[in-house]
Amino acid sequence: MIQSVRQAYNQAFSPERYRAFLDKIDTDLPGQLDFRVAETPVFVPKILTDKLLSACDAIVDVITRDDFKTLTEQAIPEGQRVPNEDDHTQFLAVDFAVCTDENMELTPQLIELQGFPSLYAFQPYLADQFRAAFPIPDQLSHLFTVSTNDEYLDRLRQMIVGDCHPDEVILLEIYPEKQKTRVDFAVTERYLGVAPVCLTKIKKEGRQLFYEKDGQLIRIKRIYNRLIFDDLQNFPDLQTDFHLTDDVDVEWVGHPNWFFRISKYTLPFIKSPYVPASYFLSDLTEYPADLENYVLKPLFSFAGSGVKLHITAADLDAIPADQRTGYLIQRKVKYEPVVQAPDGLIKAEIRMLFIWPKGDAKPTLLTNLSRLSRGEMIGVRFNKDFDWVGGTVCFFEK
Repeated sequence: MIQSVRQAYNQAFSPERYRAFLDKIDTDLPGQLDFRVAETPVFVPKILTDKLLSACDAIVDVITRDDFKTLTEQAIPEGQRVPNEDDHTQFLAVDFAVCTDENMELTPQLIELQGFPSLYAFQPYLADQFRAAFPIPDQLSHLFTVSTNDEYLDRLRQMIVGDCHPDEVILLEIYPEKQKTRVDFAVTERYLGVAPVCLTKIKKEGRQLFYEKDGQLIRIKRIYNRLIFDDLQNFPDLQTDFHLTDDVDVEWVGHPNWFFRISKYTLPFIKSPYVPASYFLSDLTEYPADLENYVLKPLFSFAGSGVKLHITAADLDAIPADQRTGYLIQRKVKYEPVVQAPDGLIKAEIRMLFIWPKGDAKPTLLTNLSRLSRGEMIGVRFNKDFDWVGGTVCFFEK
């Protein structure tokens, strides 16, 4: 999107250089990378950077409202409310499609947002690998608010580890060694000393939680939560000593309730030129006249599951009355292919990554993630057998 930078990058690119780039990641983190990393970063011009920041401000204004918890009280599904919820999320990830407006200027359009961690450790590592392997101008940065990865990781460490010993903090997942995002767990452990621990390995004594390390039981004081209730539904017969909904004496870094409160459920409350119109299906007394321009999204699904791109009034009428509270419709967004690959243009999505330490008045933007796509939707299953697609990082002109 910054033409001079793109031209220099593409001229320097070769399949051999890309292979060496991937080999370096595999050498550093053997067998951990289980998703496709794209051949290129995204270079974001200042006009789009400024619009992204403005869009994020509108979202932050909503989630910092005094009545935000009241607005989102119905977001948490029955039987999935976790005790000891804190005042606000510690993590905020906001996804934008890169589009063009009526003047053919680049513009962001909000796709989704989540009060849940993303690849916070892997992204600064990935940015370093791109800089080491390819020409990236020094004046472009993958960071906001901080100047270096060391500063960034110090902020992350302060929030996740705090005054605990790293052994007293765990990254909670279900079978972390099988998760596609496990490369992030490995980098988190390398940078912060916080190890991934499977839910099945946690022992509960009264309100206290423990895990075993090097033959010793260690008390868990903080949980950096990466576990999603959706994933647990894949294991209906799972037997564990600790259940997420138990009342236990731990400090959550990323309390599970915020995954629901800051989610698709939040979209109808945000008004901005960068946020497509969204409506709870249960609130509609009549459908928009141009329903073909809307997409149906289940509120409580993850990673694009259950999204219906082409809907009719009959489709919506078929959803039973007692299930309509679980859906919203959102005005469709037209991704504009803007990233120049050797054989054409590619669509991009940008995820802005914030942290919100306890006691801070509002979230702080630190870094980003991007995904490139040639398919109808962003995501692995829509981009099989393509190149110049997958996960990457943005470098911003500021």
